[in-house]
Amino acid sequence: MSTDIQPGPTSAGIRRPDPPPRVLVADDQPSILDAIELLLRPEGYAVESVRSPQLLMNALASDSFDAVLIDLNYTRDTTSGREGLDLLEQLQLLDAQLPVIVMTAWANVELAVEAMRHGARDFIQKPWDNARLLAILRTQIELRRALRKTQLLEAENRLLRAEGRPEFIASAPSMQPVLDLIARVGPSDANILITGEHGTGKEVVAQTLHAVSSRSSRSLVAVNTGALPEGTFESELFGHVKGAFTDARSDRIGRFELADGGTLFLDEIANVPLRQQAKLLRVLETGEMERVGASKTRHVDVRVVSATNADLPGECAAGRFREDLLFRLNTVEIHLPPLRERREDLPLLAAYFLSRYAMRYRKAVSAFEPSTMQAMLQHNWPGNVRELDHTIERAVLMNRTARIEVADLGLSAVRATSQNLDEMSLEAVESVLIRKALARCGGNVSHAAEALGLSRGALYRRMEKYGI
Repeated sequence: MSTDIQPGPTSAGIRRPDPPPRVLVADDQPSILDAIELLLRPEGYAVESVRSPQLLMNALASDSFDAVLIDLNYTRDTTSGREGLDLLEQLQLLDAQLPVIVMTAWANVELAVEAMRHGARDFIQKPWDNARLLAILRTQIELRRALRKTQLLEAENRLLRAEGRPEFIASAPSMQPVLDLIARVGPSDANILITGEHGTGKEVVAQTLHAVSSRSSRSLVAVNTGALPEGTFESELFGHVKGAFTDARSDRIGRFELADGGTLFLDEIANVPLRQQAKLLRVLETGEMERVGASKTRHVDVRVVSATNADLPGECAAGRFREDLLFRLNTVEIHLPPLRERREDLPLLAAYFLSRYAMRYRKAVSAFEPSTMQAMLQHNWPGNVRELDHTIERAVLMNRTARIEVADLGLSAVRATSQNLDEMSLEAVESVLIRKALARCGGNVSHAAEALGLSRGALYRRMEKYGI
């Protein structure tokens, strides 16, 4: 999860859509129960109503629900909320992860705080605002389901992780073609080209392809060709012998030899210098190569998975990329949609990153405020899953409560500070301009670099510097 893409459902099989969310409502007033049912059923919720704490506990003992909506006052005590608080304690013992929203006609700040301390996820006052109640339920159920899927993934992947399989969240409909292609071509030795915007999770797809292949017991060697200086490119990929050049003080094995019998992942393949593309093509065609400075031909058995966010046919037309090399790399193309086109995965991705960074930084934060999730769902995410990853990491570090708030995300910071350049440092201005260029270019790094007057390599270094 592992990101980007990062962790969640790993199966490449077809997933059935989630069933309608089930809500259990407890209140001693029939009119309240009827009103809630009339509100929720047209919104696609399955509603079950009970009139006492005991009936609620009986229902939970025999069935499962995505959320519980309870009154704080019943016949035993109609003003203090004590009966509802006692019920909250029982619900925590039964299932601490079950979202519970409390409601009462006798709302006050002290009672709300007390209910939250007893495990309530949110608090509404009668008469409630329909839109707010629906928003709270929707957010809490999404987070509940995301957590369940994450836990299911952990259980399913214990064996898979032992075999080196990466975790992979991909439950959105737009990701189904990706999963289908992985299932069909992953077990083969075919060369695969993975395309998509920067930060969409191309490396995780490469890891998954390797994990489901017959080569999974051998190495997956990753090379970021965008970060390799042209002067060392050949040495990095093919190796060199002692004395081949000034700094060659000993023999060195290249990435192709390291990946022999396994998979070589060439990230940002569009950055391979044109004069080196012929040598790369030869290895793909014949499996033969020589180390720099050597005359001995070596044979390697390597499956090549490559990735790019560039328009390779366009690069070929412009004379910057060999068409015959593209044909060799692109036996099958897998295109990854940007995060803005797979928003169904965002709650699950966010929940995974939250869990990971809360554990890493030992922070007692376990949920998102409804407004926070709404802000994330509305954000355009030009940096895709990688940007979400960095955003949640920052939020966990900045957070001071048990829930991530909108301010913790820092999503509005770029929009706000971009209008006050005089008050910003040079690095902050540069970060803003890079983000804006990426947003304008739809995440295409090549186009953004050209617009900024930078080389692709220079832009990549700045993006890594600013965590974009």
